[in-house]
Amino acid sequence: MTDMMHVARRMVSPTPGTPPGTQPPAGVTLGVQCARFSTTASAGYRTARWIDGERVGVDPMTVETQHDMASVTKVLATTACLMRLVSDGLVGLEDPVRLYLSGFSDGAREAVTVRDLLLHRGGLKEWYPLYLATTEPEEAHRLVETLPLGFTPGSARHYSDLGFILLGRIVASATGLDLASAAEELIHRPLQLTSTRYARPAGPNVATGARDDRIEATMIDSQVPYEVPFHSTDFAGWRVRPVHGEVADGNAYHAFGGVSGHAGLFSTVPDLLRFGAALAAFEDHEELWHPSVVAEFFAPGPDAGQSLGFRRYQMRVADKTYTVLGHPGYVGCAVGFVPGREIALALGSNRLLVNETPVPTDVLWAELLQAAGEEIERRCR
Repeated sequence: MTDMMHVARRMVSPTPGTPPGTQPPAGVTLGVQCARFSTTASAGYRTARWIDGERVGVDPMTVETQHDMASVTKVLATTACLMRLVSDGLVGLEDPVRLYLSGFSDGAREAVTVRDLLLHRGGLKEWYPLYLATTEPEEAHRLVETLPLGFTPGSARHYSDLGFILLGRIVASATGLDLASAAEELIHRPLQLTSTRYARPAGPNVATGARDDRIEATMIDSQVPYEVPFHSTDFAGWRVRPVHGEVADGNAYHAFGGVSGHAGLFSTVPDLLRFGAALAAFEDHEELWHPSVVAEFFAPGPDAGQSLGFRRYQMRVADKTYTVLGHPGYVGCAVGFVPGREIALALGSNRLLVNETPVPTDVLWAELLQAAGEEIERRCR
């Protein structure tokens, strides 16, 4: 049994390290790759049912299980597409958003740039349940462009799904394609990410993303963590069944038909490793993007833990600390890589398939970062 298998089994078992009051995911798949080895491991279940209030696993999680990427979509599609488009001169980081989206053009919006949105400094609200206002994609997009800003643009980082919805629209505007087709043509096909697609999984081996829509309904009624002018009773389309083979994110599913810049992709851990490996060795892929452009996307700041589109993490290997770039997703997945070091990391889980508070994705990711550092040290001495 590999060390990664031990880690995977530990992640799906209640342990003293599990945050109090939380329940571990039903299943996980882990992936670690570097110059000398590539390893994956799965444990637990991709689907479950409830008997007398207790979760009972049904179908086993496997390495090839399809996962709802949630916000991993922000890098696996949107940011990666923008790296290509900036490299090709079709989009400029300092371009105002209004150059591509004419509706985003009054008041403080005038000066918001593509760079601002990638850094989550565009002043947009963090989240807004668009589908409570409209379930028509074009109307929902217009609403994102015209909603009052929540913050002064450029003043501080406020992680925003709405900003990445706009970035997805910029990709579509610059290419003349819908976002799903643009991501397929610019990134997924060239990198042979054959199990990565928008709106629905590529096959039947899929992890259930959530028990139902209760999480967003609770957010709306509790007004935590964001205040919105709605009540859950304002919407008749709540899913009261397991979210299986559908995007869990409410805006992506109910408002945009599963295709958006902030969420909507399904993928597998092997595809995430392939994607991470390509970014780690970005200088070997000049047919996709210019190295100087990628280096700018990977550069830190101005806010701690943030690059252009990517989040920044630390991983310890022996006596060295490496910066890992990547992104987590709310459903329980994450991707990461170390530029220039041939290191790629991937996490797949269905952490929302619980009857208690789920373990945060960041906790699972931190555990994988630590385990990956130990595995790389052990096998690459």
